[in-house]
Amino acid sequence: MSAVKFLFDCTGFEWDKHNSEKIWLKHNVSPSESEQVFFNLPLVGADVEKHSARENRHYALGHTDLNRQLFVVFTVRANKIRIISARDMSRKERKVYKSHEKENT
Repeated sequence: MSAVKFLFDCTGFEWDKHNSEKIWLKHNVSPSESEQVFFNLPLVGADVEKHSARENRHYALGHTDLNRQLFVVFTVRANKIRIISARDMSRKERKVYKSHEKENT
């Protein structure tokens, strides 16, 4: 897991209507919940193994303002975070997140 320091250059979010609807219908995660993950610490992230030849994809483990733990897949386009998918963390992801949380407190 690496820090996602490049996010400091981002100036906001960009949403694809289809993705936001799909995330809501499939995982019951709203766009605002997905965005909250990027403003709450700790934020644990890494690159996704070669998913697309066209753009780099990343994932983040984080929590919302109401402490919902989410796994978010995203890319960055023109300094905007474009969320591709968001869902509740799996048990394994929660364990990784919790260990990172303990290391940084």
